[in-house]
Amino acid sequence: MVRRNYRSKKKETKLLMSLVAALLVLLLTHVATDDRLADSNPIKQVAQLVTGKKEAPNNSPNSSPSSQMAPSQELANTVLTASVRQSLGSHIEWNGAGAFIINHNKTSLKADVASLPYADNQTKTVQGELVPTVANALLTKATRQYRNREETGNGTSDWRPAGWHQLSGLNGDYDHAVDRGHLLAYALIGRLKGFDASTSNPKNVATQTAWSNQASSKASTGQNYYETMIRRALDRHKRVRYRVTLVYEGNNILASGRHLEAKSSDGSLEFNVFIPNVQNGLTFDYATGQVRTN
Repeated sequence: MVRRNYRSKKKETKLLMSLVAALLVLLLTHVATDDRLADSNPIKQVAQLVTGKKEAPNNSPNSSPSSQMAPSQELANTVLTASVRQSLGSHIEWNGAGAFIINHNKTSLKADVASLPYADNQTKTVQGELVPTVANALLTKATRQYRNREETGNGTSDWRPAGWHQLSGLNGDYDHAVDRGHLLAYALIGRLKGFDASTSNPKNVATQTAWSNQASSKASTGQNYYETMIRRALDRHKRVRYRVTLVYEGNNILASGRHLEAKSSDGSLEFNVFIPNVQNGLTFDYATGQVRTN
């Protein structure tokens, strides 16, 4: 009887240890892939090391490493013509990481409003083609999309936005010139009923340089960097007003850059920046979208 009880207890102990180990792995995996924790968080780094897992990409086939080099201020300044500066305002400051801070990073957007989530896109016709101009949205946890595009039927397509002229096989940080760049990103708005968050919505997608679209580190602040800030705010159940304005020079078909503004209802998130539509090693003709290597 004593021997049987010993074996039974030993078996129960092994089962309990296996259960604890499984729960620990699940917990570490959650911590390792939780985008609410900064990548520099030591606990997250240990969890990633143990599990071999990293934060899921931004539901996009165009996610990129954070180490890619930002354009120089000299290159970024090439799109800051007099009319572009006028549209942005009087205070434009280089952030040292590829973009410009507008109005001391403050915006006039108001997120503390009694409204259901929404999205609104404005367009214009340039050279006979439809191009997006402004996207306004009120984002919440309910609009946040966690499923990948293939799961929701919003996968990539062959549709090309206005001004699309691709170069592939490039040397350097990016192997191609342009992306189908969303104004309102799929990960932010993909669960809003009735909104077309696909890669072929001409009201919400425009030709954008790969750097401007993908760059996502403090040293290289493309649109994905600021979208990540919004994703993390939504994950914390913040309400966020977000506006993306494409700034065009005259009758150009390719935007000079993107003016991004966001503010959460509690004020914990706020930014006002301009991301130039440029990329190292490339020269763009913004009137036509044609691109060549330097």
